[in-house]
Amino acid sequence: MSHKFFISSIFITLCSLFLQAESIHVNYKGTFGVFGKVGTIYNTIDRNETDYQIETKVKLAGVAKMLLGGQKEHYISKGHMEKGMMVSDYYVMTTIKKHKKVMKEYYIDHIKKKTYKRYRKWKHGKLVKEEKKDLGFYAKDDLLTLYFNMDKYVRMHTKGSVFTVKAVGLEKQKGIVKITIPSQKAEYLYQKYLGSNAVWYAKALIVQENFRKKKGDIMLAGSQDGFIQKAVIKDILMYGDAKLIRIK
Repeated sequence: MSHKFFISSIFITLCSLFLQAESIHVNYKGTFGVFGKVGTIYNTIDRNETDYQIETKVKLAGVAKMLLGGQKEHYISKGHMEKGMMVSDYYVMTTIKKHKKVMKEYYIDHIKKKTYKRYRKWKHGKLVKEEKKDLGFYAKDDLLTLYFNMDKYVRMHTKGSVFTVKAVGLEKQKGIVKITIPSQKAEYLYQKYLGSNAVWYAKALIVQENFRKKKGDIMLAGSQDGFIQKAVIKDILMYGDAKLIRIK
């Protein structure tokens, strides 16, 4: 093989790999009842036929920024692709507030079907707490992949279906998330809160202490390009609805 042919072959291969990869930005504005806008969520999804990475940054605004003392949140999910869906291998949540930093790292072993968590906390740059444990359940999703895989999950099921998936990051409910796809007849309620122009509607049930009755139904509306265009959590405590609205 000549040097020219070898170099051109490598160049063509690299070009084909580059063309198969994609980098997508999906951003949301967050509002919360009487407080109005509370922040913006910036998501970057890099993926090709075999691997993916999602990076999410939360920028607080207004009352939320003041009440939480300028808290910063950063999330990363890394993993591989299976039949067009993102499967998590590693997920990390980092929160920084003034002189405190907390990291929650999740490692998913798909061979042994186990999920491990590492928790670390720093104060003034000094590590003050560290824990490692087996979560006792296995999941292919984390909170980020669940959100961005939702379009495919919904399209796998018919209207009126109820099914469950598991996601790391939700230890209080052993990772279990119940998904409801409304029937044609029940869609009017979703359209009332999410608009009538969505391709599909769904509801995810999660458990959080700040929700009334410690349970929160997240109502979701999907767009034509496969991403969620709007999400609403009804009646959080006494303050009204929390909403995520896609801005890009």
